Amino acid sequence: MMGAAVFRPLANEDEDMQATWTDGRAMTEVVAEFIKPNDRLTSFERLQIYNRTYWYRVFDCLYDDFPGLRSVLGEKRFHALTRAYLAKHPSTSWTLRNLGSRLVQFIAEEPNWTAPRTKIAIDIARFEWAQILAFDEARHEPLHGDDLLGSHPDGLKLGLQPYLVLLELDYAVDNYFMAVRDQDDGLRSEASNTPDHAPRRAAVKRIPLPKKHKLWLAVHRCDNDLYFKHLKPEAFLLLTALRSGHTVSAALEAALQDADPGEDWAAQVKDWFENFAALGWFCAPSA
Repeated sequence: MMGAAVFRPLANEDEDMQATWTDGRAMTEVVAEFIKPNDRLTSFERLQIYNRTYWYRVFDCLYDDFPGLRSVLGEKRFHALTRAYLAKHPSTSWTLRNLGSRLVQFIAEEPNWTAPRTKIAIDIARFEWAQILAFDEARHEPLHGDDLLGSHPDGLKLGLQPYLVLLELDYAVDNYFMAVRDQDDGLRSEASNTPDHAPRRAAVKRIPLPKKHKLWLAVHRCDNDLYFKHLKPEAFLLLTALRSGHTVSAALEAALQDADPGEDWAAQVKDWFENFAALGWFCAPSA
């Protein structure tokens, strides 16, 4: 009962606890059944502290995980979006890492929260969620160049590390994100592990929105640091095909079928495989 009451969404922009219970009874009546008042607070007021604190924490998590999306929408619209999102997709995981896992899907399904910037919002949210995955997903024992010697590309399959996220984007959200991150550094500090209000950000100069620009990115980690690497579209197609389970030969055919015949693709492919192997992106396909 306590959990059900704490996890219920806040009632309004004033961040009050809801006034009625799920069966229509007054919340003051319901709360009095299992929360005692004290000499300063009513039962309702005591429980409201926990209800608010829970929601401030999950708002805070999304606030920190999606700074670029927050900048695209502005503070007020971002807060409205996250309230609506969490009302539909509340936390169901033991870790707050997964809190934003369905945010991209939610934006696509309910574009009214982000219009007229929905396409930009989707791209920046995908990019920021990719960073969460890249930082936290598993790492398997990597394959190196010597491990592939003697393998024929017609039968060779390569797995990709789970932490490697491949993105095809329509906007230059990488540069935009970097500008937002640089501006955010040092603007916000935590005074307590228990927030007493929804997160807020100091007024800052508006960063120009990302421009429309086709982008192929690999978001990954190395030595516990996050990186994103620009890819040629052919390299992106190659890696995507390998992740789908194609052999190296079939993946190359899919990647290069529409490629410029005037380019030295043999040398390019050699460079790709050497680079990707050096970064540790390849692993056994069974992994």
